[in-house]
Amino acid sequence: MRTDDCPFLIHLKFMMSNGQSLRLTDYHKKIEDNIHSCSELKPGMAFLSLLSQQWWQELHGVTKLALFLCTLLLPFLFLKLRKLGDKGKLNLPPSPPKLPIIGNLHQLGTLPHRSLRMLSNKYGPLMLLHLGHVPTLVVSSAEMAREMMKTHDIAFSNRPKTTATNIFSYGYTDVGFAPYGDYWRHTKKIVILQLLSLKKVQSFQFVREEEVTLLVNRIHVCLSKGPVDLSDMLLAVSNNITSRCVLGSKFEEKDGKSTFGELSKKIMMQFTAFSFGDFFPSLGWMDNLTGLVASLKASLRSMDALFDQLIEEYEMLNVDEDKKDFMHSLLKLQKEDMLEIELTKENLKAVILDMFVAGTDTTATTLEWAMAELIKNPIMMKKAQEEVRRVVGRKSKLDETDITHLQYLKCIIKETLRLHAPAPLLASRETSTNVKLGAYDIPSKVTVYVNAWAIQRDPKLWDQPEEFLPERFNKNPVDFKGHDFQFIPFGSGRRGCPGMAFGSAAAEYVIANLLYHFNWELPGGEVMKDLDMSEVNGMTVHRKFPLLLVPTLYFPN
Repeated sequence: MRTDDCPFLIHLKFMMSNGQSLRLTDYHKKIEDNIHSCSELKPGMAFLSLLSQQWWQELHGVTKLALFLCTLLLPFLFLKLRKLGDKGKLNLPPSPPKLPIIGNLHQLGTLPHRSLRMLSNKYGPLMLLHLGHVPTLVVSSAEMAREMMKTHDIAFSNRPKTTATNIFSYGYTDVGFAPYGDYWRHTKKIVILQLLSLKKVQSFQFVREEEVTLLVNRIHVCLSKGPVDLSDMLLAVSNNITSRCVLGSKFEEKDGKSTFGELSKKIMMQFTAFSFGDFFPSLGWMDNLTGLVASLKASLRSMDALFDQLIEEYEMLNVDEDKKDFMHSLLKLQKEDMLEIELTKENLKAVILDMFVAGTDTTATTLEWAMAELIKNPIMMKKAQEEVRRVVGRKSKLDETDITHLQYLKCIIKETLRLHAPAPLLASRETSTNVKLGAYDIPSKVTVYVNAWAIQRDPKLWDQPEEFLPERFNKNPVDFKGHDFQFIPFGSGRRGCPGMAFGSAAAEYVIANLLYHFNWELPGGEVMKDLDMSEVNGMTVHRKFPLLLVPTLYFPN
């Protein structure tokens, strides 16, 4: 892997590109002399020499001072690495060779799920990495995933703490990132009962039908205007459905864009922003120098103001009014003192922000990949359209109740989730105690990733694993509810995603309407099989390029 592919270096260069120059001539000269003397060192040090030259040329201002201070810390960092070596008495999982200071960060690449699969093919289904100074276990087989999330689920039910999650979860008072314990259990129970249970999901049917009708109308308007940006439209409809179910309303759009929607997208990207403190805990203070903390807090303040506005409007209304949205339900329970735990205003905001982060991008990403795969496979597209149009028959529109009869469409959603799990490494976990996994000892406070993407493409578990074949799920009992560990796009166990029913209902109804109302093709006579399917990493792994398609209206006979 080229050094400039390392995400650590990419983020470092990007985040150090601002600031005013300071005169640190003496320090500069000393470091340059050290760099020059590295030319005769062994390959590992030569690599660091190259990096130091690149970094010094591109760093400016305050960051030069920060980098100099880092050099003062190097002896302490090496001592820490030596202490980690004392764990050799444990039977730890195999590890790829690592570099001083950065450990295995340089091996992640820009698409970590792919890089980690290549490493696991060499080092095994349990692999211990050191991402900076953070020991990280990567699980890459269904067997080990089952043992982790079923046999030893409690030991793996904590979440690691990061700079972004601390800020955006209002100090870990949400559901997704809260520590495992009583608060998390009670809060999760509230969220399921008031938003994510099957009964609640069904009660939001009218929201999905209204928003999908608006989506279809929006595409109608664009029919004579050339290609439509389906990626943008799918994100918008997902955001609108989530907004209405959670908040009871949509924020007013300006120039075709919702302030709330744009802010949600920004926060989703910031969740994955590089943080020194996440990989080098003793250097967390550098996140203040780089401006990361200020940027995260600014986004939270903007979102906080919108939440305050909504809560104030709700408090002015009669909360006894029969409304179905999540916020109304929580405020009503809070007023009537019917909650098992105290839910402060900040707790409420944390839980609501959770729902947007977990719901909006995941659904939109799944829909985007499903449509892209169908465009690449026109025979499957035609088969799916024929099924939907046959079920609708002579009716004027597709009802959500029709979805139960669309078995091939359900296979398409499953196959999309198999090939394109929205979060291919699932949400990270952290061990709360020492635990034995397989033949290996896993210490406490180890960050854990399950490479669901690798498991769901394992040739030992799937025929033609790299091919999009919805038929593989026809009359196949394997499902994504967390019981079949070869297929875990939403995880499993206590920390599995509780929003599967919510997301699936929206995804199935949206794609069924897109297939019923329109025929689709690529613009400019592009060949369908040549559609670029490149990925880009973010809160979810989505398409690198927007999905631009030309719709034509379907006229039933």
